[in-house]
Amino acid sequence: MNFRRLAPAAAVLMGLTLTACGKNEPANEATIQNSTPSTLLPIAETTTLPADTTTVVPAPVTMSLAFAGDILIHSQVWKAATANAGGSGYDFTPMFARVKPLIESADLAICHLEVPLVALGEKPTTNPLYSAPTEIAWAIKEMGFDRCSNASNHTFDNGVKGIEATLNEFDALGLGHTGMARTPEEIDPKVFDVKGIKVTHLSYTFGFNDIAAPNGETWRSALIDPARIIADAQKARDMGAQVVIVSMHWGRETQTDLSDFQLTNADAITKSGLIDLVIGHHAHVVQKIEQVNGVWTVFGLSNLISYLPTTDAFTPNTQDGMIVTTNITLNPDGSVVVDKPVVYPTWVDKKNGVVVRPILSDLTDPSVPDDIKAELNVSLERTRAVVGDFFAPAP
Repeated sequence: MNFRRLAPAAAVLMGLTLTACGKNEPANEATIQNSTPSTLLPIAETTTLPADTTTVVPAPVTMSLAFAGDILIHSQVWKAATANAGGSGYDFTPMFARVKPLIESADLAICHLEVPLVALGEKPTTNPLYSAPTEIAWAIKEMGFDRCSNASNHTFDNGVKGIEATLNEFDALGLGHTGMARTPEEIDPKVFDVKGIKVTHLSYTFGFNDIAAPNGETWRSALIDPARIIADAQKARDMGAQVVIVSMHWGRETQTDLSDFQLTNADAITKSGLIDLVIGHHAHVVQKIEQVNGVWTVFGLSNLISYLPTTDAFTPNTQDGMIVTTNITLNPDGSVVVDKPVVYPTWVDKKNGVVVRPILSDLTDPSVPDDIKAELNVSLERTRAVVGDFFAPAP
């Protein structure tokens, strides 16, 4: 478990004293007949009840989280979405229907949208410069995600118009976002509420594929830099954040082994004591989960959806992914506990219109064909070799 004491500003409410007190009632006045002069009844003495002091002890508050890897919209994916829509428009929702129950059950569900959206009137594009149909944002919302990280090596692929289209669409749908910005202020940390817990979610990337920031506006996204990340986390704490989650777009593509860049930066940011959970993506394969300076770090979630492998350079394990869940508890003393992450392995089925399959449940589903189950088992063993100690129990 990750156990950390928050700053004094996040200290818990001490106690509430309630006092009950009596109230004097006016004495009754009666007249005795045939008596001269009239005689009043005696007045009863006032009785004061003792003060009742009750101390209310706040209970711990726990929120559940779910997070998933890259949403990488290759042309084959959006063409399949067109087929789902009957040949006109795009419908991505059937692709995620099988994992939706897991996503929507979380109090806070976080995705990573690796690519920007198309601007009004544009058509989607694929590798090397991506822009996805706006309908993918609707599918993200419908799947049950609450927000996404958006800083990636493809952030600038569609220029300023792509950034603005993405964030405008997210805002219209009520989806949270971090790692892209329309103004210099928008890139700064924000604090939001989950079950009464004040949360900040930050997003950074290793680079932008050598694409310069549009118009030199480097504030449009955020590069991985430990000093900046720690400063942003401190700013979030100063704003009242009780939990800070950091999404990191990093790692070597197709490599399950961690890079020196990942290890060095994970160590640098977690030993600050300001960060509660680190979520990684970009490598397009599953990478390990471990505690770094006591902070759970999910180094590589792989892809939630993509059409990799598109070439021989991308091995079959690029179809493997995982949805990871955990619970975060805020204790009355202000400390935070992050539970051991739980892995639900996934696999992208490209034989049935592009479908994200939850492996553990699909293996027990009689409607899933045997040939698909055979591939699910192969994928399961690949993922087990990396993060098997974190697997959810079989249904």
